Amino acid sequence: MSQDRNILAKSRKWVVKIGSALLTDDGRGLDYQAIGRWVDQLVALKAQGVDVVLVSSGAIAEGMTRLGWNKRPAQVYRLQAAAAVGQMGLVQVYEANFDRHNTRTAQVLLTHEDLSDRKRYLNARGTLCTLLELGVVPVVNENDTVITDEIKFGDNDTLAALVANLVEAEVVVLLTDQLGLFSADPREDENATLISQAKADDPMIASVAGAGGVFGRGGMVTKVRAAKLAARSGAVTVIASGRVGDVLLKIRAGQELGTLILPSRSPLVARKQWLAGQLQIRGTVVVDDGAREALQQRGKSLLPAGVKSVSGAFSRGDMVLIVDELGVELARGLVNYAADQARSIIGMSSAMIQQTIGFVNEDELVHRDNFVLV
Repeated sequence: MSQDRNILAKSRKWVVKIGSALLTDDGRGLDYQAIGRWVDQLVALKAQGVDVVLVSSGAIAEGMTRLGWNKRPAQVYRLQAAAAVGQMGLVQVYEANFDRHNTRTAQVLLTHEDLSDRKRYLNARGTLCTLLELGVVPVVNENDTVITDEIKFGDNDTLAALVANLVEAEVVVLLTDQLGLFSADPREDENATLISQAKADDPMIASVAGAGGVFGRGGMVTKVRAAKLAARSGAVTVIASGRVGDVLLKIRAGQELGTLILPSRSPLVARKQWLAGQLQIRGTVVVDDGAREALQQRGKSLLPAGVKSVSGAFSRGDMVLIVDELGVELARGLVNYAADQARSIIGMSSAMIQQTIGFVNEDELVHRDNFVLV
């Protein structure tokens, strides 16, 4: 076992995501036997002292199968309907299989908004951590029945990384129908080789990732993106095939399966983990060279005096990108003033905020505790 793979054997908290193609046997309805085998492995992990959160795709795909649809619809409401129908079957099969082991489960449906609002983030964290303390296996899915833009742009790979952030998991396992991340598409290039290990910030892994299939929203692109997000909170990610027998137990034992993606930096503090996981960017703030140096080199807050321009329609507390004058992203953080107010005070000293807009929220446009460098 390599030293890096040894991390997997010593870890105590995992998030496991299973993709739609695996759960629905490539779209032919739920694969009850396969789900039973994965549940057996999850329970075995618990017996080894690992707290497990399961992030499960499959609701829309199962709903499509139950409704007799062969093509994923484009209309949001039909997708929502499919999710509502499919969620019933998905939950039932998990409950039945975990019950064979006298293991309690809980369904947790989340949207990205639940993780982008600080209060709701903390509520979700409290619920999931309590379930784990009680020995319950949370089964998490995106709440596709009520969301709109997340159905089009969201994916459960990203959700798995965000859940890992929530519960401070050490390991994220993304099970797919591929053996892992390859140097090229193995379906098109017979010389493609499996990438056994890489760093999350290695541009190579993003360049070789492909697109997803008809039933899933993911693909290697979303898995690499999720691995980078998980790495920001210090978690390692394994991308592996769910079709390998006892794959989770073999990964736990440190076997050279799939692609291991390692973080390049130490874990961020809890609040900055949350900031790094924010998905909805509401605007952009362009800063001068002095502000760039203060943010990157001296850990200072962003003051209005260092801001050159502001774009977007954001409110106080929204997430904004902070970029330099060349458009290079430096950080992202929570802004203390709405867009119109921010435009009124850019380039000014903090002492002039009251005089200019009639009140002061904070002296800073973005406080150093409320941004994370990229």
